[in-house]
Amino acid sequence: VRRQREVHVVMGNEACDLDSTVCALAMAYFLAQTSPTSKAAFVPVLNMPRADLALRAETVALLRRQRLRDACLVFRDELDLAALHRAGLLSLTLVDHHVLPRADAALEEAVVEVLDHRPLERAPRCRVTAEPVGSCATLVTERIAQGPPGVTPRDAACVALLESRFPELPQRDVIYETLRTAKFDVSGLTTEQMLRKDLKALANDELALGISGIYVDLEVRLAERGRRCGRSAGPLPAPAPARQEFLRRPGLLQDLEAFCEARGFAGLVAMTVSFNERNEPFRQLAAYSRRDDVRSAMCRALEEATTPSLELRALPSPWPCICAYTQGNTLASRKKVLPILRGAL
Repeated sequence: VRRQREVHVVMGNEACDLDSTVCALAMAYFLAQTSPTSKAAFVPVLNMPRADLALRAETVALLRRQRLRDACLVFRDELDLAALHRAGLLSLTLVDHHVLPRADAALEEAVVEVLDHRPLERAPRCRVTAEPVGSCATLVTERIAQGPPGVTPRDAACVALLESRFPELPQRDVIYETLRTAKFDVSGLTTEQMLRKDLKALANDELALGISGIYVDLEVRLAERGRRCGRSAGPLPAPAPARQEFLRRPGLLQDLEAFCEARGFAGLVAMTVSFNERNEPFRQLAAYSRRDDVRSAMCRALEEATTPSLELRALPSPWPCICAYTQGNTLASRKKVLPILRGAL
C-alpha cells in the first residue's frame, strides 16, 4: 500500500487443504508468467495462519519433496487484503471456492476470476469456471492449457479458422498494431473533438466538472526532447501520429473555455495515456479552470489523493489557468481518478 503497487492475489479456501494450496501456487505462477504487461505482483496466498501449516502434514510433505521452503510462502495473516482493497490495489482470483466468508464480504468487489469444482451457491460477477470434477487442480490444469488470460480457446480457434480460410490476410500482430495506431491517431481531430471523444461528467448542486481521456502527450517527454537536441546516442524513431503536444495546440485556451461553457463545466481534467516501445503506459494529467478556487480545489484533491496516490510531478505549463503533471502511478486510470474528483466536489 505504501508503494501503491497493485497486487493480484490467488487464494484457495479457508480449509487450505492440499488441493487449495497447489491450485493457488500453480495459478499465481501461471498468471505471473503470462501477464508481461501487468504491473501487479502476483501472490499466491495460503488461506490460513502460518502457524497452522504444521497441521497440514500432507502439504508439508509435498512442499519439502519439491524443495519449497516455508519462507517462500505467503499466508493469510501476513497480507492485509482489506487495506489493499481500500486502496484500490487488490485483484482476487479464487480457486477451490467461490463464496467468501462474511468477514471478507467487502473483498467480493475485487474478485476477477473463480475456478471451483463445487456447485455454485450463487453466480459471481466475474469470469467463472465451475465444473463437477474431483479436484480443482483439474480445472487449473485445463486453465493453464488454454494459454494466456484474455483469449479463450474459442477465440483462438476462430482466428485460426479465418487465417486458414483466408491465407492472404495480414499477420494478426500487424492487424492489431495497425488498429492500435489508428486508435491513438488524433491528428485530424479538433481540440473539441479530442475532449468529447472520451468524456465523463461529475456534478453536485452547485457546479459540474468534466474529465476527458485524450491520446496525446501534454508535453514531449524529457527523454525524447533530449534525443531531438542531440544529447542521446542512437537514432530517433519516427514519431507516432498521436505524439503531439496538447498544451501547445493553437487556440487551446479559447477551445477549452468554449468546451466548458457549452457543457456548463466549471473545470476540466484531461488525462493522457500513451505507450512506449515496451508497451508500458505513460500518463500525464492537466487541470483547467478559469476560476482560481475551482482549479485549486481540483489540484489539491489530485495532489493529496491517497486511495490511490497518483504520484504527481508538476510539469511546466504555458498557461496560468492550467496545472499540468506527470502521473507516476501509471496504473491509476480515469476509473480511479473519478472518485477523487467526486470527493473534491
